[in-house]
Amino acid sequence: MEFVISHLAKSYGKHQVLTDVDFTFEEGKIYGLLGRNGAGKTTLFNCINSDTEYNSGSFYFCEGEEKTPLRAEDIGYVLSTPTVPDFMTGREFVKFFMDIHADGIRNPKSIDEYMDYVMIPKDMRDCLMKEYSHGTRNKMQMLVNIVASPRLMLLDEPLTSLDVVVAEEMKDILRKQKDGRVVIFSTHLLDIALDLCDEIVLLNHGRLEPVDKANLDNENFKTKIIEALKDADNA
Repeated sequence: MEFVISHLAKSYGKHQVLTDVDFTFEEGKIYGLLGRNGAGKTTLFNCINSDTEYNSGSFYFCEGEEKTPLRAEDIGYVLSTPTVPDFMTGREFVKFFMDIHADGIRNPKSIDEYMDYVMIPKDMRDCLMKEYSHGTRNKMQMLVNIVASPRLMLLDEPLTSLDVVVAEEMKDILRKQKDGRVVIFSTHLLDIALDLCDEIVLLNHGRLEPVDKANLDNENFKTKIIEALKDADNA
């Protein structure tokens, strides 16, 4: 399976943010979407998720000769600032999500099995989520996407502001989730992309460009990438 972005363009007035984005992502890989803050990574995700109207382009899955349009249920979206209902406990939230998506959940597990998987502390599961730390709220946001098991997972700077331990736990979760789906992980941190991602894609001047990770051991090439990121941020 492949996920294809075909000739996507998005502008805000005269400002062109995305310019003829044309790229194919393969299942079973984590793609690092690398770009400075303001380069258009969130705009790209919002276009894919239909949160933002775009000027032209299309998205679809490709399996052999068969092309399938992207549907809302195919997408999991993890935001950099986790959005969970503060008035619910973690357990209530997972149960509510499982109840309303019962028809679409493949091989459902128990609530505690899901919470064990993302390492939600047992003494926090029946507490209101307003009492959760940023990292635990982020895990809860990831958890419901794991329950839904989408074909495409969009992760918008999900490790931002996490402590070292939680960030490493989140990386392990993501590595286990890549089989059978496409995972696109946006970040402005090159070191995180190198550590976590199988492939790196640079958002540069509104276009996606593949980056050969092997070349990133070369300091001159790394400097060139960083300069490109600066240019993309200032474009």
